[in-house]
Amino acid sequence: MRETVLDVRGTNVRMLEAGTGPVLLFLHGIDGPSADPLLETLAQRFQVMAPEIPGFSRSLIPDWMMSVSDAAFFTLDLIAALGGDKLHLAGHSIGGWIAAEAATRSTSAIASLSLLAPAGVMPKQRPAVDVFLLSGEEGVRALFHDQALADKEIAARAEQPLDITLQNRAGLARLAWTPRMASVTLPHWLHRVDVPTYITWGVEDKILPFSTHEIFMREIAGAQFKSQQGCGHAIPQERGAEVARDMIAFIEGVK
Repeated sequence: MRETVLDVRGTNVRMLEAGTGPVLLFLHGIDGPSADPLLETLAQRFQVMAPEIPGFSRSLIPDWMMSVSDAAFFTLDLIAALGGDKLHLAGHSIGGWIAAEAATRSTSAIASLSLLAPAGVMPKQRPAVDVFLLSGEEGVRALFHDQALADKEIAARAEQPLDITLQNRAGLARLAWTPRMASVTLPHWLHRVDVPTYITWGVEDKILPFSTHEIFMREIAGAQFKSQQGCGHAIPQERGAEVARDMIAFIEGVK
């Protein structure tokens, strides 16, 4: 994937970009953007754009971005800056929360919404772990059901500069510290999502419990759902190619 930079009302946004076709804007999860199997497969059908959410990876968080609500409005500004026809919006974890919040505000430039284990609502059951209390190898292992994949991720992160790891943790804390990874208001506004929506969740998710999907499904009219057996929170790595194919089929069926 190639790196591009887009100016969004004075904020430079780095993006990973690949593929051709209809635009699919993907908002990453808690560890920043990466060229994972999900994006690589989606790029076979779409022009995939995966921006760094301000505050993650190498992007400093603006002083005025204090909440996911701010990040959602910023996403709508980013979409406007891209121009062109309606695009397909997708997000994982914290990125799924931001995508859902953006869609409750306006879908005038959004053709469809895909949410992969999105944060944003209070879980029906207590999470197995608190993402803010984990670090290093322990934190990576909590993301994965397949511990062989966790081993590979741990090895890869050993090559990652420490400042990027710390930036990701600081960015996540800025947006989702309290209540943990959730909003008390989002469930009341999800009914405003009026575009075709696909939701998927790992059955073995320790970060955001699987049963949380029921709240999204209850509130978003007509949403399609697929469970991911033997999968934790790291959907793009554990089920990336399979989920991408499901998303392609779902989006191609959007009228």
